[in-house]
Amino acid sequence: MKQGARLQLKLGQKLKLAPQLRQAIALLQLNRIELRQRIREALDTNPLLERADEPGDEASNEADVDADYEEDYGFDDLPEGFSVARDAPNYDEFISDRADESLQQHLLWQVNLSGFNHTDEAIARAIIYALDEDGYLGDDITTLRGSLAPEYLVGEDEILAVLERIQHFEPVGVASRSIDECLLVQLKAMPSATPSLGLACHIVEHHFTALGRQDIDTLCRQIGVDADAIRAAIEVIRRTNPHPCSRFSSDNENYIVPDVYVHPAEDGWRVTLNPDSDPGLRLNDMYVKLARKSRGEDRKYLNDRLQEARWLISGLEMRNQTLLAVTRAIVERQHPFFSEGDAGMRPLLQREVAEKIGVHESTVSRATTQKYAHTPRGTFELKHFFSVGIDTRDGIQVAATAVKARLRRLIGEEPAGKPLSDQVLADRLADQGILLARRTVAKYREQLGIPGSAQRRRAARLQTA
Repeated sequence: MKQGARLQLKLGQKLKLAPQLRQAIALLQLNRIELRQRIREALDTNPLLERADEPGDEASNEADVDADYEEDYGFDDLPEGFSVARDAPNYDEFISDRADESLQQHLLWQVNLSGFNHTDEAIARAIIYALDEDGYLGDDITTLRGSLAPEYLVGEDEILAVLERIQHFEPVGVASRSIDECLLVQLKAMPSATPSLGLACHIVEHHFTALGRQDIDTLCRQIGVDADAIRAAIEVIRRTNPHPCSRFSSDNENYIVPDVYVHPAEDGWRVTLNPDSDPGLRLNDMYVKLARKSRGEDRKYLNDRLQEARWLISGLEMRNQTLLAVTRAIVERQHPFFSEGDAGMRPLLQREVAEKIGVHESTVSRATTQKYAHTPRGTFELKHFFSVGIDTRDGIQVAATAVKARLRRLIGEEPAGKPLSDQVLADRLADQGILLARRTVAKYREQLGIPGSAQRRRAARLQTA
C-alpha cells in the first residue's frame, strides 16, 4: 500500500547575516591595497557613486539628498555625525597602481578557479588574508576559526583540508606554518619515482634539527642508513625552496602606509586615523534625482544601486570607527610600550579588546590583520601589540614580547666568546622571577633569529681569527 505525501513542520535555528552587515565585515577585513581595489570596482560599476572631489554643485548635492531621500532611503540610520557628501582628499593622489600582482591576488585568482564551495572559499580567503609577507601562516587553527564570520561554524578538520589544498597552489609550499612543513609539502609534490624521495621526506619530518646542522653522522645513527644515502636525500631536499613566495616581494613594495597614528599628547597618547583612509565617496546627485523620476525597471535598477552605494559609504564609515576603537583600546593597555619599547609590553589578548569595545573577537582579528600603526617607536602591525601572558614567581603575568626583549638583552650582554646556553639563559630569567623551560627559551631565541650558543661561539672565533 502506497502512502501519500505528508506535510511536516520542523523548527530550527539558522544564523543569517544581513547583506549590509556582511559587507561591513568584508570591508573591515581588507587591507589598504584591497580596499582601494574594492572602491575602484564600486566606482566603475555603480553610477550612483562618485568621489567627493569631482566637479559639481556640492551644496545642492548634500542638501537635496538629505532633504528628499533621508526618509525614503533611510539615511537617518547612519552613524551620528555622518554626512553623505563631505570634503576629502583626492583618492588618486595618495594611491598608485601596482605594476605587479601581489601574492594575495595570485592566490585569490587560484581560489576562484578551484571550485571551492561557499564555506571552503570563505576558509580559503581567511587563510590567504592571514599570511605574512613571506607567505607563511602564523595564525593557528583556532585563530583562523575566529576570523571567519559567525555564520561559518566549521571544524578544525575542514580548515586543515582547505589549508592542504592551498599549500599545493602555486607557489607550492605557500601557507605553511613552519619551514619544515614548507619543505615537506614541496617534497611530497615531487614525482613519487624521484630517487631518495622517501628518505628525504623522513628526514625533514622527523630529523629537521639534525638536518639544519648538516650533521650527517647523527642522521646516519638515528635513521640507520649509510652516509651516501643521507647525502642523496639531502640533494633532493636542496631542490626545495624555504622561501617559495620571495618573487612576490620587491623593494618598491616594502614600504608600509600606516592606517592609524599614535602620538603623544598632554594627557597621554592620542590615536588618529590616517586622513587618507577616507576615500571621500558621495552619492551622484544627478542619478539620485533620476531615480526619483524614473519608472519601471529603470527605477528598480537605480534604487538597487542607490542602496548598494549607501551600504558601501556606511560600511566604510563603520570600518574606520571600528579600527579607531580597536586601536584606542590597544593603546590604553599598551601605553608603557610607547615609552619603554618591547620591555614595557603587557599581556593582551584579542578577546580582552573585544570585550572592552563590545564587539566579537573575530571583529578584532579582522581589524588588526594587515593594519598598521605609526608610533614614535616605529610602524607596527596592530597584531604586534597582542601577547600571551607568562606567570612569574610573584604571581604577576609578563607579556611574552617583554620576555623576549629581556632574553635579547641577556644575549647581547653575554661575555665575548663565552655565549650563554639556553639552560643558563633560563636560569638568568628565573633569577628575575620569570620561570621558563629550556625548550621555551630555545623557541623564543629562534623566533628572535638568534643562533644557538654553539653557533655564536663559532662565529666569535671566526671574528677573532
